[in-house]
Amino acid sequence: MEFTAKLNYVRVSPQKARLVMDLIKGRRVEEALDTLTFAKKGIAPALYKLLRSAVENANYLSAEKNLDVDLDRLYVKSAIANEGPRMKRIRPAPMGRAYRYQRRISHLEIVLAEKASGNGKGALATTVGGEKSAAPKKAAKKAPAKKPAAKKSAAKKTAAKKFAGKKSAKK
Repeated sequence: MEFTAKLNYVRVSPQKARLVMDLIKGRRVEEALDTLTFAKKGIAPALYKLLRSAVENANYLSAEKNLDVDLDRLYVKSAIANEGPRMKRIRPAPMGRAYRYQRRISHLEIVLAEKASGNGKGALATTVGGEKSAAPKKAAKKAPAKKPAAKKSAAKKTAAKKFAGKKSAKK
């Protein structure tokens, strides 16, 4: 199950928002909230509120629709910053001219999902003796090690010819 929260028409460029959103993608919700709390970007407080809203949406849906959602296992599945409409503005320039510039607007979206239970890829494999190991052991043959290549002997340097000086032609 996925839970989303959207924030439209935010006065920040999508590029700046993506810098902070990339910090929280794939993280657990608690880690993402801590990251946003201490991020020194201007958009971080707005993203913090958006992430809290997504968590509350998950909490609300779990209570209202009787879904079994464990809030401790939620993680940020995706965080997207799309471009909104641009505001065209004009700035005075020298000699009576005008320079045009654009103020960018973003549409932000955060999607939360629940991590799979321990039965999936993260499960511990059991060995023959009943011990648990982090990864299953592979029985692979080792390739024989190659001998290092022999060094080539250095070529002898020829002696440099000495400069005898400037020869003058006398007539």
